[in-house]
Amino acid sequence: MRLRLVRGARGWWRWLTSMRTALMLLFLLALAAVPGSLLPQRPLSQTAVAQYFADHPTLAPVLDRLGLFDVFAAPWFAAIYLLLFISLIGCLVPRTWGHIRAIRSEPPKAPSRLSRLPRHAQLATDLSDERALDVAEEELRVARYRVLRRDGALSAEKGLLKESGNIVFHLSLLALLISLAVGKLWGYEGSVLVQEGQGFCNTFQQYDTYSAGPLIDGADLSPLCVNLEDFQARYEPNLTPASFTGDITYSRTLDGPDEQATIGINSPLRVDGTRLYLTGRGFAPIFSVTLPDGTELAELSAPFLPPDASTMISNGVLKLPDLGPDRDQLAVEGVFLPTAVAAGGGLWTSVDPRPLDPAVAIVVYAGSLGLDSGIPQNVFTLDRDRIARGQLERVGSANLRPGDSLE
Repeated sequence: MRLRLVRGARGWWRWLTSMRTALMLLFLLALAAVPGSLLPQRPLSQTAVAQYFADHPTLAPVLDRLGLFDVFAAPWFAAIYLLLFISLIGCLVPRTWGHIRAIRSEPPKAPSRLSRLPRHAQLATDLSDERALDVAEEELRVARYRVLRRDGALSAEKGLLKESGNIVFHLSLLALLISLAVGKLWGYEGSVLVQEGQGFCNTFQQYDTYSAGPLIDGADLSPLCVNLEDFQARYEPNLTPASFTGDITYSRTLDGPDEQATIGINSPLRVDGTRLYLTGRGFAPIFSVTLPDGTELAELSAPFLPPDASTMISNGVLKLPDLGPDRDQLAVEGVFLPTAVAAGGGLWTSVDPRPLDPAVAIVVYAGSLGLDSGIPQNVFTLDRDRIARGQLERVGSANLRPGDSLE
């Protein structure tokens, strides 16, 4: 029984460390990474994931349980990655040492009887033995053979450079896998939604989503505070995105001097090994609310999510839970239209992603938002169950342009 287990383990190891298996695992790893490009990923955009949950309330939880919203941190992806890593090491280590020995060793000695070789030929010449060997050696060296002349015979070989290139390629792939593993072990990723005029500091408490490797803790994060001063979106004549840039001020310490920089999609800010990327864009309409007693709540805003990047029509909710002990809580649910045009039937749509003629269609609710229930809520949507139960009642709706109001 023990011998059978040993044989089985050896057979499994030979299969795992074969180049064919390594190529299969590499293809499987590439296939497993496909959902990471098709589905929104939490480390890149929590808002996009939230919007996907809102658009696909039945499918999204299933995909989430499979880890498809954070593919590269999923256990099944790590398992494929680890098997590929082991396969490459088990395949390359003996091949590399064998190739090094082949390079350092001389070509094999010429056989004493060429006629025993499966492929051989004879050529008659009038040259002396030494002269014939000299001519043959010169021709072989011109053809880039390694030549060994010994005991009146020549032996030559070539093809080692081809194997060297093959090994260098696979060693480079192994180095890439190692660097990715090091990044996962000692790296961290976080995403935060920031509006113009606001900012954040590089602490995990201030990120909307945060993930770190097992060998890093909160004290290892580089000290950095960032404020978004201005955001610019530029489009091509056919309204496809051309560039997105953000002008920021940042400081390396809480009381340090402010520095300025401009970041873009592929132009991050680099500070002490930390890279800060711009990963998306959107709108945050600003509202003013006047209470019945005349109290005015000005400059209220909430981020709206654009499910369609071609028009940037965005959905969002402004929640007002703290209006006083004797007042209902309010919620303003709306659709922001960057360039609004009438679509008929009292409905509006947008024909341009740029805010050329902005408007917002809102519905106002009053009642209990349920924020003190202890149950987490989506900040970008309202609880439809509370509306159905009458805990949130619709009290008004309107299509508003800048300066318009709803009473």
